[in-house]
Amino acid sequence: MRVLITRPEREATALATALIERGHVPVIAPLFRLEILRPPPDFADALAACQTVLLTSANGARALAEASEQRGKPILAVGDTTASTAEGLGFAAVVSAAGDGTALAALVRRGLDPKKGSLVHVSGVDVALDLAETLAPDGFEVHRFALYDAREESVLPESARAALAARALDAATFFSSRAASAFAKLVGDAGLADSLRDVTAIAISPAALDPLAALPFKATVAAVRPTRQAVLDEIDRLAEAGVQGARTMSDTPSPAPDSSTPSAPPPVTPTSVTGRRGLGVFGAFITGLIAAVLVLVGAMITLPFWPEEIRAMWRGQGEAAAPTPAIDLQAVRADATAIANAAVEASRRDLGARIDDLEKRVRALSATAAEPPRPSATADAEKGRIEQQTRMLAEAEAARRRAEEELKAIAEARKAVQAATPPAPASPDSDKDLAALRLEIATLRSALQTLDQAMAGQKDETARQREQAKALADTVDRARAEASAVGAGEKKALGAARASAVIGVAARLSSALESGLPFAPELGLLAPLAQGDSRLSEIIAALQPYAQAGVASRVALMAAFPAVAKAALADDLADDSFGERLLGKIKGLVSLRRVGADVPGDAVEAKLARAEAALEAGDLAKAVDLVKSLPPQTAKATSAWLARAEAHLAAKRAVDQLSSHAVTLLGAAR
Repeated sequence: MRVLITRPEREATALATALIERGHVPVIAPLFRLEILRPPPDFADALAACQTVLLTSANGARALAEASEQRGKPILAVGDTTASTAEGLGFAAVVSAAGDGTALAALVRRGLDPKKGSLVHVSGVDVALDLAETLAPDGFEVHRFALYDAREESVLPESARAALAARALDAATFFSSRAASAFAKLVGDAGLADSLRDVTAIAISPAALDPLAALPFKATVAAVRPTRQAVLDEIDRLAEAGVQGARTMSDTPSPAPDSSTPSAPPPVTPTSVTGRRGLGVFGAFITGLIAAVLVLVGAMITLPFWPEEIRAMWRGQGEAAAPTPAIDLQAVRADATAIANAAVEASRRDLGARIDDLEKRVRALSATAAEPPRPSATADAEKGRIEQQTRMLAEAEAARRRAEEELKAIAEARKAVQAATPPAPASPDSDKDLAALRLEIATLRSALQTLDQAMAGQKDETARQREQAKALADTVDRARAEASAVGAGEKKALGAARASAVIGVAARLSSALESGLPFAPELGLLAPLAQGDSRLSEIIAALQPYAQAGVASRVALMAAFPAVAKAALADDLADDSFGERLLGKIKGLVSLRRVGADVPGDAVEAKLARAEAALEAGDLAKAVDLVKSLPPQTAKATSAWLARAEAHLAAKRAVDQLSSHAVTLLGAAR
């Protein structure tokens, strides 16, 4: 059976494949052009907040996939075709209502709770059933978003026009009342309504048949269930019922009556034969000879007036025309159809896949290039991001070049398809076959026209991608320059922050030294800052021995010095005589030494006086030097104090070096 398909191109292609597998001949004549619309601003929020998405068509599934990258939302689809389309687009949780909009509403009532959130209905601009209004009495809040528009064709497609004019259709399919209304209008405008008298209309539901009531179809049939499978089953039943056999459009001529069938001979009426005398054999010969001579003479006389071809044949120069070989129209049509369908479908699928891949690459590249550099990123991370952008840009450019090569290959394939479709010879005895062949040629031309449009669109898309790739290259260059600036700025910022941290730790260490407290926690703060800084590591090593217990403060050393001085002076005055030892003990009990910075001389008493004055003036280093210059007999009294004082001085020198290094780091950061 030859079946007219009025669905949009994508659905029509899938239905045509199913019909071919069942042995039917599809005639694709889309009555609508699909256009994906931009989602409104509140669509993303509504989609994120809803509990389930409702889809009433396969085009709705495609529009949803274009509008959002989210694939985790549960989907309730109106039928199996819509459900399989959604699953093919990556949606995981898909449930089919296996019916129409009413069945989908019933599925929502059975399986969903209105208290768990709102619903989102993705549809076209025109809908047969308003789910928001239908489900409102049940407490459901449904937000409908029209994400695509199926726009009607202004004239009947050429493939349908040719098929109807040739009366070469057995059935026509209609999957919506809108498609039926559009078909009725376009057929009426084309003046081909009378060509429907031998065509059976097959609709997905009784409602889809209503707009066809005024057309003179041979019969109208509604599918048992509102599914594509049910429509296919109805087509098979019509074929089994012999709808095609009753038609006069068959490619095989009707068999001639069997001449071998015996029939009764007519009765023979005997006739009487009356003998008569004739010319005899000799007379007949003479008569024939005279007639031949007369004909030859007439031919010779009229020879100059004969056409050149006849005269050439008379002279023996002509050649008999070779008999025209018989053309197997079915074989020609089958070969042309197979070549065209294979080339068009393969090219369309391959081109579509390449276009989708190119769009994804460019979309990802655009998102990456548009991402602002993070202030906290290090220079190495920024460099890696730029290299990734460069690689993605190169991949996009390579994909663009492959798309251009594919366009050339498709153009060559189209020329090959056109060359492989031979013209049908005109013959009065093969009008039916010629009509069928014209139908196939019209179908092929329609497919080629669609392919040309796709190629033109792809060329525009390629030009747009080239401009976008150039813009992305400029973006990468700017990002590289910004990264260099950001890297230098980050280094300075990190250096300044590091120097400030070192200065803060140095201040805390200095405070610990002045108070005589342990400073291990403060010293631990320097460890992360010392990575890659050998000078800072040396300072930390110098302070490490004193960190746990701390060092004596300058105040504590000054408070302990008078007792040390008394003991040292007593040891200096003591000798081996009883009198000296007694005098030393008395001086150890009673302070009899002089004090002040102006005590002259190198005596022990004078040095101790100047050392004490230096301590009071805050010069611990000078006091230590004076104490260390005392004679050996005073070492027992001064050794402990000297050790504590030298530890304080060593820690103080390390802290001073730390402060100086921090200032150097801060200057380098600026």
